[in-house]
Amino acid sequence: MRFPAMHHRIKLFTAATCLWATASAQSWQDAGVVSFGGRSSMSFFNDGDAGSTGSGFGGQFRIRLAERVNTDWYYDYFTANIGDFAHRQDQHIGWSVLFYVLPAGTERRLLQPYVLAGHCFDYTRQLANGDAANRAERWSSAVQAGAGTHLNLSDRFDLSVVSQYMIHLGTDVHADQHNSRVEFHHEKGGSLEGHLLFHLGFNYKLFHAW
Repeated sequence: MRFPAMHHRIKLFTAATCLWATASAQSWQDAGVVSFGGRSSMSFFNDGDAGSTGSGFGGQFRIRLAERVNTDWYYDYFTANIGDFAHRQDQHIGWSVLFYVLPAGTERRLLQPYVLAGHCFDYTRQLANGDAANRAERWSSAVQAGAGTHLNLSDRFDLSVVSQYMIHLGTDVHADQHNSRVEFHHEKGGSLEGHLLFHLGFNYKLFHAW
């Protein structure tokens, strides 16, 4: 009775070894890799609001579609002063497609540059500093494009630096001060007005989805 039991154990051991070998053979550069991370951001607005340089934070997860194509799904929150009379709060929920300039190769690259393009939904709220009830808000969408690079510190962990320009579509909100009163104006967007964004983030590869 010992030989059949030993035979089953050998079969189980062989199957487990094959599964381990298959998992080990998967590269973190392959399609199907899911990763998660966070980022800090700087935003430079050129929409006419004096002093609108903001900072914020956010998070993202990535789903890799191919060796040289990745997707980035993110949320960002920013705050910025508008002169000394008002301030703004911006939130972005969107996605980007990343195209890696260089092929992955068989060994991990320290630097992995890419270009990106994408779309997001944007919520902006602007408030007068002396009167929180004096405010304006706007929902819109935006498109963005830029470039960046991963700094691959290990097979599963990377730092990312990216710069992108975001163009807002639809209406826009501007704040002005007239006779010590803050006034908000809704104006048509769709021009090159928007903001330049810089992100510094980290990402950890969790698992292969397929």
